[in-house]
Amino acid sequence: EDQAVNGHDEKENNPFAEYMWMENEEDFNRQVEEELQEQEFLDRCFQEMLEEEDQDWFIPSRDLPQGMGQLQQQLNGLSVCDGHGSEDILSKSNLNPDAKEFVPGVKY
Repeated sequence: EDQAVNGHDEKENNPFAEYMWMENEEDFNRQVEEELQEQEFLDRCFQEMLEEEDQDWFIPSRDLPQGMGQLQQQLNGLSVCDGHGSEDILSKSNLNPDAKEFVPGVKY
């Protein structure tokens, strides 16, 4: 009973309300285009920022001369003490194990 001939309620002011954005389609398209350009600009800014940050970091494979990579590998293979010769070193030491710990600026 409330339905009009065109299939919409008589109480409804404009049956085409949901399509009214099409009236200003050019403005809508311009707004979307501006948003896309702004997003693209932000993406470029972030990319440049990351590249600048990358340049500030020290990356041995990139920043050291070619021969330094081999030297670094050799240094990584070295160890200060493997635990096997420590007793021998201690037995030959002439340091006093009961001596007080040295603290700079403190007089005993």
